[in-house]
Amino acid sequence: QVQLLESGGGLVQAGGSLRLSCAASGTILRVNAMGWYRQAPGKEREWVAVIPSGGSTSYTDSVKGRFSISLDYPKNTVYLQMNSLKPEDTAVYYCNLKSVDYGMRPYDSWGQGTQVTVSS
Repeated sequence: QVQLLESGGGLVQAGGSLRLSCAASGTILRVNAMGWYRQAPGKEREWVAVIPSGGSTSYTDSVKGRFSISLDYPKNTVYLQMNSLKPEDTAVYYCNLKSVDYGMRPYDSWGQGTQVTVSS
């Protein structure tokens, strides 16, 4: 069983910065990738960023140039550095882990979500 513990959310003024952290614990056989999703009130969940293990990062267009994802593989911890925050970034942010089970079959784990609120 894998658990993802998120932290770093909070209230920030527009133009400010936050850094989200997500630490994975439990039985993790292999980390294929870690990433971040977000969901604003009344909207669908949206993919934000992903970082494959040993691979290059990818971002949704709305956060390119402002957000940066990084992975500390030995610690199984993913970070999301968010700069130049905008009110439209307000959402619950969810951490995602792409791993494998004992049969080497891929599966996803999710964090509980952390609230990010950007005031104008």
